[in-house]
Amino acid sequence: MVLNKDTAKKTAELLLQINAIKLEPENPFTWASGWKSPIYCDNRVMLSYPEIRDFVRKEMAKQVEELYGKPDVIAGVATGAIGIGILVADALGLPFVYVRPEPKSHGRQNQVEGHLEAGQTVVVIEDLISTGKSSLNAVRALRSQQVDVKGMIAVFTYGFSLSDANFAEEKLDLHTLSDYAHLIEQASETNYIEESQMQTLLQWKSNPQQWK
Repeated sequence: MVLNKDTAKKTAELLLQINAIKLEPENPFTWASGWKSPIYCDNRVMLSYPEIRDFVRKEMAKQVEELYGKPDVIAGVATGAIGIGILVADALGLPFVYVRPEPKSHGRQNQVEGHLEAGQTVVVIEDLISTGKSSLNAVRALRSQQVDVKGMIAVFTYGFSLSDANFAEEKLDLHTLSDYAHLIEQASETNYIEESQMQTLLQWKSNPQQWK
C-alpha cells in the first residue's frame, strides 16, 4: 500500500530519471523467473545519486516512524536492500541487521547478520517487491529468532495479486514509497511514454505470467 500519493509520484519520477526503472514495451526484458516484462527495476542504482538516496532515506525513515513508531532494529533484505536499510537505520539512529536468502554454509552459519535479541521489534526494509517470495523468506528467518516483525517498507512494488496474497498469508503489513500504478501515471503525465505504450504496460500488469 502506498502511504502518500505525492511521495509515490516523486519517487517514480526520480527512479525514471536515473534509469533505476526502465520502461521498454517494444523491447521487453526477461526476468530470472523467465517472465517477459516491459519494465525492469534496479533500485540499487539510486545509491549512486546522493540527492536521490537522501530523499529515499528521509521518506522511508518518516514512514517507519509514522506507521510503527520507533522499532528496536531495522533489517535489510540481502542484497538489494542492505544499502537502503543502512541509510534508514542511520536516519533513525537504530541498530541494523541484514538477512541472507539462506544460512551461510560455513562459520556460524548465520542467516541473520548482526546483533538481534529475542523480543525486539523489527521493521524490514526492501528495495523491490515482485511476488514477495524472497522478502517473506527474510521475514520468516527473522521471526525464527523470536523477534516481533512489525511490518515491511519497500521502495517499489509491481502490485501483483500474487504478492498481495503472499503477504496476506504471512500476515505481514507492507507499505511502499511507490508502485506500478503511480509509476505509469507519472510516466504518462511527463510524456515518458506514449498512449500506445501505456496500453501495453497495462496489459502486461493484468497478466504478467502469460504476457508475450
